[in-house]
Amino acid sequence: MPIALFALTLSAFAIGTTEFVIVGLLPTIAADLNISLPSAGLLVSLYALGVAVGAPVLTALTGKVARKRLLLSLMLLFTAGNLIAWQAPSYSTLVLARILTGLAHGVFFSIGSTIATSLVAREKAASAIAIMFTGLTVALVTGVPLGTLIGQHFGWRASFLAVSVLGAIAFFGSLLFVPAKLRHTPPAGIAQQLGVLTEPRLLLVYAKTAIGYGGTFIPFTFLAPILQQITGLQSGAIAGVMLVYGVSVAVGNIWGGKLADHRGPVAALKIIFAALTAILLLLYFTASSPVAAIATILLWGGFAFGNVPALQVYVVQQAERLKPEAVDVASGLNIAAFNLGIAFAAWLGGVIVEHLGLLHTTWIGALVVMLSLWITFINGKLDRKAGVSVHFHSQRPQTH
Repeated sequence: MPIALFALTLSAFAIGTTEFVIVGLLPTIAADLNISLPSAGLLVSLYALGVAVGAPVLTALTGKVARKRLLLSLMLLFTAGNLIAWQAPSYSTLVLARILTGLAHGVFFSIGSTIATSLVAREKAASAIAIMFTGLTVALVTGVPLGTLIGQHFGWRASFLAVSVLGAIAFFGSLLFVPAKLRHTPPAGIAQQLGVLTEPRLLLVYAKTAIGYGGTFIPFTFLAPILQQITGLQSGAIAGVMLVYGVSVAVGNIWGGKLADHRGPVAALKIIFAALTAILLLLYFTASSPVAAIATILLWGGFAFGNVPALQVYVVQQAERLKPEAVDVASGLNIAAFNLGIAFAAWLGGVIVEHLGLLHTTWIGALVVMLSLWITFINGKLDRKAGVSVHFHSQRPQTH
C-alpha cells in the first residue's frame, strides 16, 4: 500500500479524535468556561451539524477542485479550527471552532474514499478504504482516551493543541506523498442530491439512521458527567472508561458488519436496536455502581456502533433498487443522517439534563432507539410486500 494512504489514515485518526474527545472533556470545559453542561453538550451538536452540512453541500460545491488541493485545504481548515479551539477566549469562539472542524470533517470523508481508491490498483480498492477508515477506529480506541487524559492533566485546551499537531503532520504527509494528479469524477450536484430525498423508502432509512444512531448519543454525550456525578468515579478514571468503551466499539463494529453480511441488514438491525434499548434501560439501574456501570458501558460499546455497517449497506441496497443513478449520493446523505442524529441527540440530552437530570438521559435514549427498532420492522414488512430478498447482494461500504 502506498505511503500516501497512511497520510489519509492519519488525517482520519486526527478527525475521529477531535469529534469524540470532547465527550470525555465536557465537565472540564463546562467548569472552565463557566457554562452549563447542556451548553457544553451543544459543542457536540454543532460539530455534527457542521459534518451534516459539509458532507453533501460542500462536497457538491467543491466538485471541480483538484483532489489534492481540496484535501490540503481541508486539513488546513481542520488544523486552524483546532488551533482556534486551543486559544478560544470564550464559549462562542469555541462554538465557531467546532463548526469549522465539522465542515472539514464532512468533506474529508466524502472525498477520502475516492482518493484512497485512486491510489491503488482496482482490485485493492476495498482494502485501501478499509485502511483509511482504521484511522477512525484507532481514534476511538487510543486517540479519544489519550486526548481525555491530556485534557484531565494539562487542561482541555491541550487536547485541541495535540489534535492540531496531528492535523499539521497529516497535512505535510499529504503534501509530500499524495500525487498531484488524482483521477476523480466530480460528485453529483445539489439538485441531484435533493432528488434522492423525493424517494419515501430512502427517507424512511434516513429517519431510522438519525433516530437509531442518535438515540445512543443522548446519554453518550453526557457519559463523563454521569460517571463523575452518579457513578462517583474520579475525573482521572474517565480516560480509562473511554479506553474500555473504544475497544468494545472496535470489536462491535466488526461484529455488526459480519452480522449484517450473514443475516441481512434488517435482521441485524432488529437484533442490535433491541439490544441497545435493553442496555440503555439497564444503565439507568447500574449507573450508581462503579463495577456494574463499567460492565454495562463495555456491553454498550459492543452494540453502539454495530448498527453502522447494517444501516449503510441497507441504504445502498435501497438506492440500487430505487435510485440506481444516485447510489453514491444516497450513501453520502446517510452519513449526513448519522450526524443530524448526533446533533439532535446531544441537544435533546442537554434539555433532559437541564430539566430532569443526568440519569434520565439513559431511559429516554432507550425509548428513542426503540422507535428506530419499530421503523426497522416497518422496513422489513415493506421489503416483503415489494418482494425484495433480505439478502439481496451489495458490497458493504465503509462508513462514517
